[in-house]
Order: sequence, then C-alpha cells, then structure tokens
Amino acid sequence: MSEQQTDVTNISDLVDLNSARGRLQQAAAKLFKEKGYSQTTVRDIAAAVGIQSGSIFHHFKNKEQILKTVIIDAILRVLSSMEEALSSTNNVDEQLESLVFCELQAIHNEQLDGFKLMMSEWRSLSEANQKEILTLREQYEEIWLGILASAYQAKRVKVESFYLRGFIRGALIETSNWYKVSGCLSLKQLAHMMMTAFISQK
Repeated sequence: MSEQQTDVTNISDLVDLNSARGRLQQAAAKLFKEKGYSQTTVRDIAAAVGIQSGSIFHHFKNKEQILKTVIIDAILRVLSSMEEALSSTNNVDEQLESLVFCELQAIHNEQLDGFKLMMSEWRSLSEANQKEILTLREQYEEIWLGILASAYQAKRVKVESFYLRGFIRGALIETSNWYKVSGCLSLKQLAHMMMTAFISQK
C-alpha cells in the first residue's frame, strides 16, 4: 500500500479537507449519506469532484477504504473536539453541555458526515474494519458514560449513565429531523436548551 493509501488511525493522520484526498472524502461521505453506500459507485464519487474514476485509486485502494476512512476521520475530529472541551473545565455541568454541543456539531456539520455514517453504514464494512470502527465508537461512548457517571454521583442527573446516554443519544439524533442550522437558534443555544432538560435544577 502506498503512503497515500495509509489508513487514518490517529489525530495526527487527519487529512486536510481542502486537499485532493480531503475533497474526495467529503464528496464520498455526502453521497454515502444521501444515496447509501451500496448505491454509490466510485464513478459517482469521481464525478462529484470532477476527476476520472481511476484517479481515486491514487488515494484509496477501493470504495470500502473510502467509507472506513470517512467514518474514522469524523470520529477522530469529534473526539478531538470533545477532549479539548473537557480539558477546559472541571465543572460537570459545563462538561456535559460541551458533550451535547460536540455531538450536535457532529450531527449537523456537513464536514462530519462520516459521523452519521458510523451509525447507518458501518455494517457495510468487512468484519476487520467493523472492529476498528467499533473500537473508536467505544472510546467515544466511554467519554460520555464517564461524564454522565460523574454527573450522577454529583446528583446533577437522576438517571444512571447507561440509560441516560441512550435517552440523550436518541434526542440529539432526532434533531436532524427538525433543527435547521440556518434558523434562529444556534447550535450553542440548542445545546444549552437540551442540556437543561437532562440536568437537575439547583
């Protein structure tokens, strides 16, 4: 495998989204989200960025590697945002709101379409690639569960972390059906509003 085809495995490997490879990733992620992985062809992806389909293989060995890469890339970007936000405060309320905001960004930011593919298309990958995605997903969920456990111990929430995480995940995903980024409510405002629905009032 060439150096260009090396899989993304850590934050230092994240590609510049304005580069040729980055534009391919973004185009592929958008098509996978809109048409589905199985219905999207390499030719579709190439056409979306105005290149010959054979040129894609200078960057990726096959369509599955593209899907794997866009999912991993998105998860790592969200993990980086989460870790940065959590490191800036020890206040559990603020940490929880930061996680809500980061997940809302992942759901509504087109540059993070791969995050949504983690939920909808990861089963299209081979078993080995699924395991790699699931390892990152577990890392992501462990951060959530850790903060929710701290909030429960501090009596800031009334539901145990495992169940509350399920409630929060469902509520945040549902915003994709009614929230508009171009509307009057910012993601920051939405994150605060949703966080107050889960947190105990002082």
